[in-house]
Amino acid sequence: MSILSERISANRASRQHKSTTVEEWGDGTSPLQIFFSGVTGQDIDRVTRKHKDFLTNPSIASMVELIIIKAEDGQGEKLFTIEDRKVLLSEPLNLIADLFGEMFSPISVEEQEKN
Repeated sequence: MSILSERISANRASRQHKSTTVEEWGDGTSPLQIFFSGVTGQDIDRVTRKHKDFLTNPSIASMVELIIIKAEDGQGEKLFTIEDRKVLLSEPLNLIADLFGEMFSPISVEEQEKN
């Protein structure tokens, strides 16, 4: 591995994570807060193996796939496993599409300042 690759890898952990809330998935007293890092080429590669048109025509199944890959709790633990796929696919389209869209949006200045 080159020195530059080592530096890039070492800095990856310090990059900003973004978060969003999903009221519908909360515990009744507060919404569920979902954390995620930026979408990487590796994430895209993983999703496009199953969903060939992911970049040009994302299906709901491919959106759910990305959510399963990226969604974490506040401690960095994965929120979903592949076994959660059917449950997520049965959620309202707008909820899945909004969460998927959040994962592709840039981290705002306010979010950077909070972290």
